[in-house]
Amino acid sequence: MSSSVPRLVVAAPSSGSGKTTVATGLMAAFAARGLAVSPHKVGPDYIDPGYHALATGRVGRNLDAYLCGPELVGPLFLHGARGCDIAVVEGVMGLYDGAAGEGELASTAHVAKLLRAPVVLVVDASSQSRSVAALVHGFVSWDPEVRVGGVILNKVASDRHEVMLREALEQTGVPVLGVLRRAPQVDTPSRHLGLVPVAERRAESVEAVAAMAAQVSDGCDLDGLMELARSAAGLSGAAWDAAEAVSSPTHHPTRSDEQPKPRVAVAGGPAFTFSYAEHTELLTAAGADVVPFDPLRDEELPEGTRGLVIGGGFPEVYAAELSANEPLRKAVAHLAESGAPVAAECAGLLYLCRELDGLPMCGVLDAGARMTERLTLGYRDAVAVGDSVLAAAGTRMRGHEFHRTAVEPGAGAEPAWGLRTPQRRVEGFVRRGVHASYLHTHWAAEPGVARRFVERCRTS
Repeated sequence: MSSSVPRLVVAAPSSGSGKTTVATGLMAAFAARGLAVSPHKVGPDYIDPGYHALATGRVGRNLDAYLCGPELVGPLFLHGARGCDIAVVEGVMGLYDGAAGEGELASTAHVAKLLRAPVVLVVDASSQSRSVAALVHGFVSWDPEVRVGGVILNKVASDRHEVMLREALEQTGVPVLGVLRRAPQVDTPSRHLGLVPVAERRAESVEAVAAMAAQVSDGCDLDGLMELARSAAGLSGAAWDAAEAVSSPTHHPTRSDEQPKPRVAVAGGPAFTFSYAEHTELLTAAGADVVPFDPLRDEELPEGTRGLVIGGGFPEVYAAELSANEPLRKAVAHLAESGAPVAAECAGLLYLCRELDGLPMCGVLDAGARMTERLTLGYRDAVAVGDSVLAAAGTRMRGHEFHRTAVEPGAGAEPAWGLRTPQRRVEGFVRRGVHASYLHTHWAAEPGVARRFVERCRTS
């Protein structure tokens, strides 16, 4: 099977060049033309896809060659792009920046090659003129397998500045497909871990996306960009399918459909915005009845909950409100004490602790959590230390850490993961049916995680 869905990868020489503004603006501008736009983000980012979803009306999806493996990038892309007229992929960091010590792995360039997609390079031109040609030439010639099909100049100061930039770039042979003037009003607010998620500021986010769309529509050659997208080579292979992913010689989704569907509650709302769409799809395909709830507002878990998934987010921002919702904290603690499966990542881990910065949390884990000044960031290779509701001992997965908190462990729990880092440290907690960890993982890489979790929900 081969797919010829038009597609673009929006990249940049470095972070802060304007990739999110351009990519989100392009998505919204194409959508405003009546096109079905498939939004994607390279890497483990959870926040940009929220803006992409606003721009397109479709779920924002991540393409991470480290977490999922290069072999899944194409299938996951095709899964998200089903039925779409064009796909826009926002890159991560600089074009050639990948996982530390792993060469090109998980870089925007790597994903562009896996997708056989042309690249649009967004260049912050605010402090240069003729040098822009040397910069672009370097990025175009560095890897002949990466096709840079055009440049969008960002933060251009004036008409004269634009003329100078265009004249310089004529020597490179790379077409200028857009020129954006300085426009701070479209900047999205940020804090210690990056942009503020859409769920925390919906009205302002809608306005920001509209401003990005207007700026890109006014400053970019949308017809030229669509022509470039259509030049993408055919992409072979089948689209990823959750039902096929969770199937195994001993497990068939058609059989599980005949059994009662255990209800799995998935935390959402402003405090828990970090999740991959494929997780819910895998849980559903494995036979679960997935029901979202908001720990900030709901005082009870969904009726009949047999399992609980709490992803990442910013619980420290909402610690007081989460703590004030005592009925729900007690309900979560009661569910965990019953032995029901509970899977928590990062923010979910903090919520299950005894306290966060002195404020009472659920108390499922005898551990205290606190904010710190130190950022813990990076990809991790992990192995399950023992059996849990998510994985059998010895299961290997790749994950990502991204937090400014620390957890002081207490008693009564075993570690969840052994991490292959210079310190060879262990991380996380496993206690009865609880699996809680800082590690963000992508279950598409190991769909048996979802299957095992749902099976435990049936039998617990």
